[in-house]
Amino acid sequence: MLRILIRGLFLMLLAGAVNAAPVFVFTAIPDQDETQLKQRFQKVADYLQQELKTEVRFIPVKSYAASITAFRNNQVQLAWFGGLSGVQARELVPGSRAVAQGVEDPEFKSFFIANTSTGISPSDHLPESLRGLTFTFGSKGSTSGRLMPEYNLREQFGISPDELFSRVGFSGNHSRTIALVESGAYQVGALNYKVWETAVAEGKVDTSKVQVIWETPTYPDYQWSVRGDLDAVYGDGFTARLEKALLEMNDPELLNSFPRSGFIPASNDDFEPVRKVAKQVGLLD
Repeated sequence: MLRILIRGLFLMLLAGAVNAAPVFVFTAIPDQDETQLKQRFQKVADYLQQELKTEVRFIPVKSYAASITAFRNNQVQLAWFGGLSGVQARELVPGSRAVAQGVEDPEFKSFFIANTSTGISPSDHLPESLRGLTFTFGSKGSTSGRLMPEYNLREQFGISPDELFSRVGFSGNHSRTIALVESGAYQVGALNYKVWETAVAEGKVDTSKVQVIWETPTYPDYQWSVRGDLDAVYGDGFTARLEKALLEMNDPELLNSFPRSGFIPASNDDFEPVRKVAKQVGLLD
């Protein structure tokens, strides 16, 4: 009798293990330093876990390329991508799609900043005096820190950044771009305008040493992208519940960490302008 009870208990535990939904995992492009990212997205993980009634885990990645690889390999099922990284990732995962973006994301922009020792003043166009200076992008895969700034430089000057500047670098993230230009390690750089505005508001920028000299025309950028097989793995209706949770994320503390004023629906077609520019610049086949 005892043997039968033990066997029955074992079968129940086994069935529970088989039927339990796997952990839902997401990541985000490392557009700021890792400490800030972990603080931002652990709060999002807690929120999604409460809304989805399943275990949710955030995993940081070291590079934009790593976020795309994790999405392609199903190590993560959801990602907060930039415009370019989202396009690249969705091309690798059939059925994946953009589902939500910040209210500000359809009309995003980049800021060009310069160390004040250059003597360059704010302008409504890219100044000729940029020629021969040192310049840093953000990450090589960044929409706001590389793709769109490079596109605008090529449009304005008709040559590549390597031909335009005496030295070109890649800082790795927007926060680092500010630090490098402020210190004078690079004379000019380009970055996400939201990161700049947040850093200035928090008193993390010495505006006597570095200032915005130009802003790009607007373009679509960040978005949440999901894999297309979520319902098959997590149950019917899971994707719809996830979309609802993302669009209804309205806690001021959560929104301020992005920073966004709210989230709105997104689709793959919204990022077609990014795809076209990436092809033109040579960052997409």
